[in-house]
Amino acid sequence: MKKVYSRIESINGSVIVVRATGVRYGELAEIETKSGISLADVNRINGDMVSLRVFAGGRGISTGDSVRFLGREIAVSFSDDLLGRIFNGSFVPRDNGPALSENPIPIGGPSVNPAKRIMARNMIRTGIPMIDMFNTLVVSQKLPIFSISGEPYNTLLARIAMQAEVDVIVLGGMGLKYDDYLYFKNTLEDGGALSRTVMFVHTASDPTVECIMIPDMSLAVAEKFALQGKNVLVLLTDMTNYADAMKEIAIIQEQVPSNRGYPGDLYSQLAARYEKAVDFDGAGSVTILAVTTMPGDDVTHPVPDNTGYITEGQFYLKGGRIEPFGSLSRLKQNVNGKTRNDHRTLMDSMIRLYASYKDTLEKKSMGFQMSEWDEKLLKYGVMFEKEMMDLSVNIPLEGALDKGWEILSACFNKDETGIKSELIEQYWKN
Repeated sequence: MKKVYSRIESINGSVIVVRATGVRYGELAEIETKSGISLADVNRINGDMVSLRVFAGGRGISTGDSVRFLGREIAVSFSDDLLGRIFNGSFVPRDNGPALSENPIPIGGPSVNPAKRIMARNMIRTGIPMIDMFNTLVVSQKLPIFSISGEPYNTLLARIAMQAEVDVIVLGGMGLKYDDYLYFKNTLEDGGALSRTVMFVHTASDPTVECIMIPDMSLAVAEKFALQGKNVLVLLTDMTNYADAMKEIAIIQEQVPSNRGYPGDLYSQLAARYEKAVDFDGAGSVTILAVTTMPGDDVTHPVPDNTGYITEGQFYLKGGRIEPFGSLSRLKQNVNGKTRNDHRTLMDSMIRLYASYKDTLEKKSMGFQMSEWDEKLLKYGVMFEKEMMDLSVNIPLEGALDKGWEILSACFNKDETGIKSELIEQYWKN
């Protein structure tokens, strides 16, 4: 029988300290207050001084409240009943549905044994040309979306959730505005995608500790679905809010700060989550696409900077578009040679011509006279941005490839594109 400790040594924000023995890191505890039971977990042990993060925050807790350790780590229920449901960071339903308790699974476990992984080799179709055609999302990939505040990254994630050709979507929201939470909920519900989606949502008004639990809950559930043979896409927004929540707890616990006040283990904490991306040998897969906002559009900020060392490329969202320069899916070469024989060549040629268009725009802005070639590039750039880069464009990969040939033939002569003659003969639109 577990001991009950009737004295709390200190209360500092969402962190309390209890003098206790025989407990372990990550163990779950119940705090009995005048207003009810609050859950907490152990996140630091120093001799017999045990620090606990209170999921609901420290408000309403007094030093005379009792603490009972449960002898187990926090877990989430796993079954097909999760599909279509919405929970908060304490696994309490947000959708007024029944609480789930059967088949509990622990969260925050280690990443998958490399011997059980297979090489990434299949694409995930999203219907977004700037992803499918130019920076293909690959099964088991881990990719961040680098953005600044105000960009439509949540709109982009909702579109991907609606259109991605996967079996299950797990959406983890951290620090969401309530309007953004409702947008995700209503969009997926109206589009019929909620039935294959599990949502774990922490809003900006929720306790900080719950924000830290969201990625672990999302990834634990995703891994279980993958072991059942399903391809799972995990969408996380926003990992900078997750890092800020860790920073807040670290400051409360008076940890020695690292770069810009973030904890020294920021890299390890981010890597432990991103490395859950996997393609199982003989089962399903987990693919991670996570928004990382960059304060002040600063890519050297600790969160995007550390993320870049962990992940396999990145998407840059700027001006409401996925920028072709800077965006990179390092695994796209594993799959875009298997789609259509013109995929790689067309992708490279269109980006090369778009780079020339950017140079021409700069010359035009400085008042240089435009040549006939410059005029063709200007026409091409406008069409490319409107019919390829615009995030409202929704066409399958084959349609995007055909659209690419249409744009080229509308702007250039056959011999001006630098594309091999056999592909020109096969695909050029007269």
